[in-house]
Amino acid sequence: MNDNDLKKNCAREAMKYIKDGMIIGLGGGRSIAYLIEYMKEDKNLNVKIVTPSTKTKLLCIENGLEVLHTCFLDNVDVAFDGCDQVDEKLNALKSGGGIHTKEKLIASMAKEYILLVDEAKVEKTLTFKAPVVLEILEDSLKYVERQVLELGGKPVARSSDIKDGFTISDNGNLLMNVDFNDVKDIYELNNSLINICGVIETSLFINVITKAIIASEQGIRVISKS
Repeated sequence: MNDNDLKKNCAREAMKYIKDGMIIGLGGGRSIAYLIEYMKEDKNLNVKIVTPSTKTKLLCIENGLEVLHTCFLDNVDVAFDGCDQVDEKLNALKSGGGIHTKEKLIASMAKEYILLVDEAKVEKTLTFKAPVVLEILEDSLKYVERQVLELGGKPVARSSDIKDGFTISDNGNLLMNVDFNDVKDIYELNNSLINICGVIETSLFINVITKAIIASEQGIRVISKS
């Protein structure tokens, strides 16, 4: 079974949590793209979408799904997303897209926030193979760097080979990758980072995930918040 098959299986399982009339939050990634295809195929399903991802928004519109602006909502029925790594306690790290601030907002609004992942991304506890990403105010760059160093992190402001200067988030802020080794307390780390003046949000998702749908060669398993 290849990677695409695993993602399709995840998306099919996710359809069980979607009902007619719901407002659905969608993140980004291939599993979400398959989920959009399955929602389009179900002619009895009339749902509305909110998403922090421009790519997902365009894909929804192309597939005839109505997209709402997040600012006009105060709750979402269910939201689906991917991640770089998730542990058995449903703590997750999302490092790639740099849209974690808006993703976390939708996660907080959702009655159910469900991750779609393959087994390779699941660990007993987070190992921080990927960096924690901070969205920060530009003026706070050097201050945040110093504070992060004191916490044992190795900060690097995100940049790109195809753009001069720093990478700017959709919110007009800087993104900072921070590598950590040997994290003893994930909750304490997240609180310490979010309390640094100038840090808007972290890519650590703590206490917002309600389920993880996990696909492997052996089939599907679901971790739920106890």
